[in-house]
Amino acid sequence: MTVAYAPYRDARRVAFTPSSTRLAAVDLYRTDENVVLSVDLPGVDAGSIDVDVDGRILTVRAQRTAPSVEGATWLSRERQSGAVVRKLRLGESIDTENIAADYRDGVLTVTLPVAEKAKPRKVVVAGVAAAPEVAAE
Repeated sequence: MTVAYAPYRDARRVAFTPSSTRLAAVDLYRTDENVVLSVDLPGVDAGSIDVDVDGRILTVRAQRTAPSVEGATWLSRERQSGAVVRKLRLGESIDTENIAADYRDGVLTVTLPVAEKAKPRKVVVAGVAAAPEVAAE
């Protein structure tokens, strides 16, 4: 029996073995009214999505199930399956009582309202008198 020495075989297997938990890709931006988090969750069943807030930590969890085809021999299987998790630390400027989430077309959008105290506002300057009008003769 001949055994071939392949030092990189195990390294390739480790590098290409799906992890049990994936980090979901996100976009995050802020407007005057909200911070909006978009999480890529393609192929995820909407019923498996869980969004929760614990203190100041927002956690998004979802499960992507690999398709099962009876009698099939897979030639390529690149789409990842398993648990997807993403955590985000929320600042004091977020109103955690009014967070909303919506899942459409493989993207979870979480809207995080900015607390009233953190919204931009105009400050009135006291003690500034308007210049008197001068009539031209």
